[in-house]
Amino acid sequence: MEEGNKASAVDDVVRQIRALIRERGMGIGDVLPSEAELAVMFDSSRNTVREAFRTLKAYGVAESRQKVGAVLTGQHENAMRDLFSFAMEISVDAFLDIQGYRRLTEMNLFDLLMERASEKMFAQMELVNDAIIAAESPEQASELDFQFHKLLVDAAGNRTLSATYGMLKPVIQRLMMAGKSQRPTLETVAIEHYAIVQALRSRDRIAFSYHMDRHLDAGLKFIPDASRVAASASVVTKEGGE
Repeated sequence: MEEGNKASAVDDVVRQIRALIRERGMGIGDVLPSEAELAVMFDSSRNTVREAFRTLKAYGVAESRQKVGAVLTGQHENAMRDLFSFAMEISVDAFLDIQGYRRLTEMNLFDLLMERASEKMFAQMELVNDAIIAAESPEQASELDFQFHKLLVDAAGNRTLSATYGMLKPVIQRLMMAGKSQRPTLETVAIEHYAIVQALRSRDRIAFSYHMDRHLDAGLKFIPDASRVAASASVVTKEGGE
């Protein structure tokens, strides 16, 4: 009960600090009142205010600076991305969920891309793609892989979609790292990317969907337990057929 009451008190202070920020029209770089001032202002203990500050820091809303105090920052999106990436276990289910999200986004961009895509965009995508084969580490290869797909998403011209996709970067990149320590995998990724670009150049919807679908499935074999899940699915299919 005591722990629950403490958590509730911290949440209350966090809400009051957020309300204070809105009421005063505070923005990035502005300094929050001190712990002592907020404790008096909210009729709370300094320990509770200190815990509330820690919560704000964890979410990237504020940071401590020497001789200044707690300063508002714009790092909440980065903090949430890191938190999401850290908390997510790379499993078959996680792979299917993330790639399912990408299917709903990337594979449905064809019409928008046909309106907005340019030869300059295709050239940028091919430049990034060529660099994947020469990548010196799985981390570098996954970064380039993400850049390729982000160019595709950004070309659609939807800022909300681009921002959402960007927030998922750490998670998507973790999936993209699967198998990228192997040179044949890098070559396969580059070939798949090239086929996607060519399908867009040719304005071929069927080819775009086909190559994108294959590409999004390709990394599953590198995820732990993927072979067991595939074997189970095969058994179910056979039983259904019988």
